[in-house]
Amino acid sequence: MDPNLRREILLDNYQNPVGHGLKENQGYIKINTNNESCIDNLDIMYKLENGIIADICFDGEACAISTSATSIMIKSLIGKNKEEAKKILDNYEAMLNERPYNQELLGELNVYDEIYKQPNRKKCALLPFESLRKVIDQL
Repeated sequence: MDPNLRREILLDNYQNPVGHGLKENQGYIKINTNNESCIDNLDIMYKLENGIIADICFDGEACAISTSATSIMIKSLIGKNKEEAKKILDNYEAMLNERPYNQELLGELNVYDEIYKQPNRKKCALLPFESLRKVIDQL
């Protein structure tokens, strides 16, 4: 990916994150996820309807990588069912771990395709997806 485009996508999703702000609604599953090695501490809320991820929102304190990864994750998962969400998660993890993955499936998440060069940042990029693992079984 072009470095300028990568930077633009990361900054936009950090400065203007999609889904920022929690909702006071009984229909959401709330999961806290944090990174012991830095400030990242996010509450992520998922709304499931008929086996589909209908909405996701989040709040908390996090670095640019975690915040942008959460924003892009939200855009990638809204409207997806369990199988689709799991496929995105599996391919994202494969990419971060330098294994073969489906680049087309990940869309904007491809901005993290070189995160392996900064191993301490991989946890930041994976943080929001840890909550997804917990929710997938409930879909």
